[in-house]
Amino acid sequence: MSAITLKSLRKTYSNDVVALKGIDLTVERGDFFALLGPNGAGKSTIIGIISSLVNKDSGTVEICGINCDENFSEAKTKLGVVNQEFNFSQFESVIDIIVTQAGYYGIDFKTATARAEKHLKRLALWDKRNDQARMLSGGQKRRIMIIKALIHEPDLLILDEPTAGVDIELRRSLWDFLLEINNEGTTIILTTHYLEEAENLCRNIAIIDNGEIIKNTTMNSLLKQMDDQDFVIETSEKLPTNFSLKNFKTEVIDENKFSLTLSKDSYMNDLFNDREISHLKIKNIRNQTNRLEELFIKLTTKDE
Repeated sequence: MSAITLKSLRKTYSNDVVALKGIDLTVERGDFFALLGPNGAGKSTIIGIISSLVNKDSGTVEICGINCDENFSEAKTKLGVVNQEFNFSQFESVIDIIVTQAGYYGIDFKTATARAEKHLKRLALWDKRNDQARMLSGGQKRRIMIIKALIHEPDLLILDEPTAGVDIELRRSLWDFLLEINNEGTTIILTTHYLEEAENLCRNIAIIDNGEIIKNTTMNSLLKQMDDQDFVIETSEKLPTNFSLKNFKTEVIDENKFSLTLSKDSYMNDLFNDREISHLKIKNIRNQTNRLEELFIKLTTKDE
């Protein structure tokens, strides 16, 4: 049984904007799935339809095998959604926001409080439990949104740009948390504009553009389509004057650093076997290419 199945999903808004043109998409249980696309591609419309905030024109939506047209009350117990906008009272305490959310799913106060404590501690918010939400930072509020979506222990969690506006340290800690709950069995669908995030977290990916799925494959298969990779190489000594390599495209960045491009058919062994580079004392090598970002632009950029 899949976590989510969309069949022939269509939506045209009242201003004649065609948002979805017959979307077919399946996400298997236990997957960590990326749904990517430029602004206006249809991502938010899909999430809105799944969560019943947007009315579809036609097509079907199944959540964990439950047809949403036939029994959405049961289907929504399987679903947690983290929206882009904060949707809780800024004047309530953190613990009250979480426990109240649990009540909407019929969870008793004792159970809700225990679950809230568990998640607040996991996301380093336990010491803020009695503070009003308005006193928290944006990143802390974002964590409240995630806990709200998880309080009824859904099988499927949809995250709509969960780390937007979040600093690097918090983003990394959220990555660890999301991988942890995914390993525990929660299926996750992620939309994000941080393509590094999708590349590091997700196993499968669909790219939507202009209301249509233009790619639906594994992350590894998609990344293999990249032709070149760029590396930055740092040396412990100054580079020779007018430094360059005959067999590779290179560009000097500063006296101890240069960039190098490896083609799809090249190997790192070719680099280190190169006579011109073998005498250099290499201090550091790092991959400069955001491969997914380059491929994303290539797939979604239309010719003039």
